[in-house]
Amino acid sequence: MKKALFTIALAFFAVTGFAQQALFSRNVVKSPEINADNTVTFRLHAPKAITVQLTGDCVDGVVSMKEDSLGVWSYTTAKLEPELYSYSFIVNGMRIPDPSNIYQNRDVATWTNIFIVSAQKGDKGDLYSVNKVPHGNLSKVWYDSPTLKLTRRMTVYTPAGYETGKNYPVLYLLHGAGGDENAWSELGRAAQILDNLIATGKAKPMIVVMTNGNPNTAAAPGEWDFGMYQPSMGGGGVQMPQAAASMDESFMDVVNFIEKNYKVAKNKANRAICGLSMGGGHSFAISKRFPTTFDYVGLFSAAISVGQWGDRTPLLDRMNTNAEYNKEMAALFGAKPKLYWIAIGKTDFLYQQNADLRKWLDSKGYPYTYRETDGGHIWRNWRIYLSEFAQMIFK
Repeated sequence: MKKALFTIALAFFAVTGFAQQALFSRNVVKSPEINADNTVTFRLHAPKAITVQLTGDCVDGVVSMKEDSLGVWSYTTAKLEPELYSYSFIVNGMRIPDPSNIYQNRDVATWTNIFIVSAQKGDKGDLYSVNKVPHGNLSKVWYDSPTLKLTRRMTVYTPAGYETGKNYPVLYLLHGAGGDENAWSELGRAAQILDNLIATGKAKPMIVVMTNGNPNTAAAPGEWDFGMYQPSMGGGGVQMPQAAASMDESFMDVVNFIEKNYKVAKNKANRAICGLSMGGGHSFAISKRFPTTFDYVGLFSAAISVGQWGDRTPLLDRMNTNAEYNKEMAALFGAKPKLYWIAIGKTDFLYQQNADLRKWLDSKGYPYTYRETDGGHIWRNWRIYLSEFAQMIFK
């Protein structure tokens, strides 16, 4: 009996020991490795693979990796500019994450690995990094939305020293289609950007409210009672609930909650709103629906809508002929906002919409500031826009 128990014990320790060894030695290669010259080397131990490729915004399209005698596939990029980059491997035609890199982001329903390249203090890579500066706090906050008839969740950034301060200005920061209240804090690096800008005196200490812009949902996928559905560009999965109202119709529920529960300055000069893509469209709609509420408006690659949804009349024609739109915009600019900021990439698929908006604003003599960058409808641009917009507001 004792011999049998001893044999079982040996087998148990052999199995658990192997499991622990596998746990600690799973990542047998270093990847990614940021080299001294800011080239980056990727590696994957896959001795039975037939083909291994690398894809992401750190390379041009899809590139092939080379295998060595130990079954390690590798690829080294050209020198990379300071930035946050994302990538994945493609093994035998199947896209997989890098098992040696624990850092990943979810964009809608796609996970990719990330890494940051920085060459010196103050560059984009440094701005997106966690540095030795005072840190603000990120909170997941539930609030009641009477307009939407839901209890909903948002992410709120409070700056370092919030507890001892008072009368903070508030930036309402809105995500794009397929995103949720996690998008700007995870994909957008909002907390790191604000921490670093505030610490260096480039931005005023502010509260940043990152809402969920899908009015038919309460929170990010898996974070509310609808269950663990597959996210989509529409903000939810199949058979999602019907929204009780639009995002712009319900937005003052957010503002009212923040101004009741946080130490904020409750006036137009201390409120800003901005957003990307769908969130840019929401910022456009919210600011004109509530023309005396925000002194700073930022449209990042904005998806602009005027009139009825699905109307195929050219946007500029709708702007010229829609009486309600003209009345709302006249009220907005009659309230003299301190900044109306439009930013977009040269190859963005929404470029023409934003060009039409600028042409219409010019025809009316309404003042705005325009920022054009290289690239298209990508987070790389939106992080830049947030970094710049945050430095221009509440001055």
